[in-house]
Amino acid sequence: MPSGLLDGRFRTLRFRLTFWNTGAILLLVLATLVGLREGLRYTLQRELDRLLAEDMTEVQLALDNHYPDWTKLKEELDRKAISHKARAWFVRIFTPDGKRLLATTGAPGFEVPETATADLPFNVATYRVVQQRLHHPGRPKMVVRVGCSQDFVDDNVLNLSKMLIVAGALFLALAPLSGYWLAGRATRPLTTILETTARIRPGQLDERVPLTGSGDELDRLATTINGLLDRLATHLERQREFVANAAHELRSPLAALRTSAEVALGRDRSPEEYRELLADMMEASEGLGGLVNQLLLLAEGEAGLPHAGTEVALDRLAACSVAMFAGMAEERGLELRAELAAATVVGHEMHLRQIINNLIDNAIKFTPAGGRVMVEVGPAREGGLAVVLLRVRDSGVGIAANDLPHVCERFYRTDKSRQRPATHPGPGGNGLGLSICEAIVSAHGGRFHVESAVGKGTTVTVWLRAARPA
Repeated sequence: MPSGLLDGRFRTLRFRLTFWNTGAILLLVLATLVGLREGLRYTLQRELDRLLAEDMTEVQLALDNHYPDWTKLKEELDRKAISHKARAWFVRIFTPDGKRLLATTGAPGFEVPETATADLPFNVATYRVVQQRLHHPGRPKMVVRVGCSQDFVDDNVLNLSKMLIVAGALFLALAPLSGYWLAGRATRPLTTILETTARIRPGQLDERVPLTGSGDELDRLATTINGLLDRLATHLERQREFVANAAHELRSPLAALRTSAEVALGRDRSPEEYRELLADMMEASEGLGGLVNQLLLLAEGEAGLPHAGTEVALDRLAACSVAMFAGMAEERGLELRAELAAATVVGHEMHLRQIINNLIDNAIKFTPAGGRVMVEVGPAREGGLAVVLLRVRDSGVGIAANDLPHVCERFYRTDKSRQRPATHPGPGGNGLGLSICEAIVSAHGGRFHVESAVGKGTTVTVWLRAARPA
C-alpha cells in the first residue's frame, strides 16, 4: 500500500479515536489485571495469616494440656504436622535466649530476621511465620513459632497470572478491532456530512445533510450546516432577483439613451432640436446615474458598510433636509414641520443624510395637497439603552396591509395601494428607497420600522445608537 495512503489513514479522525480509545482501554485493563493479581495474593496471604493465628491458639492449648510432658506435646504436634505435610506446617519452641525446647518433625531451621515481632506475621525464605512470646506462672519464658510454606499462594497467583495474560492478549487483539469498528460507526454521520457538503455547488443548494435523529453533536452540526445552506440559498436567490431587477431597471434608461442617439443621427436637425434631444439624453443619464448610485449603496450595505466612525448631530442633518424640501412641500400645498431635539449618533454623515432625504421625499411624494409631513428627532431609550429616534410621519395615501411586509424589498412597488396623488405627477420610483434606508440603518446597528394604513398615512421610525447619553 502506498505510504501516502497510509499517512492519510493515520491522520483520520477514525484512526485517532481508535488509537486513543484502545490505549485508554488497554491501560485500564492492565491496571485491572494487575489489581486482580495483587488482590488475590493479598487475600490468600490474609487467609493464611488467619489460619496460622488459629494454629498458634491450638499450640498454646496443647502446651497448657501437656506441659511439662514434652514427649506427649511433640507427639500431638507431629500428628498435626503430618496431616498438614502438603503445606510444610511446623512448630518450633525456644527459650528467649535461643535454646530449642521443641521442634516438629521436618521443621526447617532458619535465622529469624531482627525485624520480626510477636504482633505481625513475617516471611522467612518461602515460609510464612507467626511468633508469640509466652509467659505463664510456673513455666519458663518461651517463644513459640508456627509457620507453613506459602508456595500454594505463589502457585495460585501464578495460575491466575497465566489466565490474566491470556485475557490481556485477547484484549490486545480485540480492542483495536472493536475500537476501529466503533469509531467507524461514531464517525459515519461525519462522513455523510463531508460527502454531502462536497457534492453541493453554488448553483445547486437544494440538497441537505441528512439527520440521524440522535440529537447528538453531529446532528447539531448537520442542523447548523443545513441552516447555513438555507441562508445561502435565500441569499443567492435574492442576489439573482436583484441582478435581474437591476438589469431590468437599467434597460429602460439605456434604451432611452440609445433611442435619442438614433433619432439624433437619423437626419439633420436644427440646433433647437439637437438641444432638445441632448436634454432628453441628459435626463436619462441622470436617472441612470441615480440608479447606479443607489445600487452601490445597497452593495455597500451587503458588505457591512458604511463603517460608523464619527459623531454626527442627527438633529442638524434633519434640519438641513427639512429646509431643502420646504420649497417642494410648499409648491405641492403640504405642511412640512419638524420637532428636533439635540441628538448625536456615531455614523457616516453622508449615508445618514441619505436616510432622512429618502424618507422625507417619499412622504412628500405620496401625500396629497393639504396634507402634513412631520419630522421628529430626539433622544429616547430602548431596552435600557440610550438611542436616538428619527421618525417621519405623513397623512398620505398609506400602504395596504398585504404590501406592508414587502415595502423594504428591493424593486418592490405597491402599484395599486401606493399610487401617487393626482396633484403630484411625475415618474414613479424604482423601489429602492426604503431598501437603501433599511440597509444603511442595519449597517449602523440600528432598527428600521414602517407602520401604515390606507388613507391614514405612513410612519417610518428609525432607532440609532446614541453617541452620548442625553
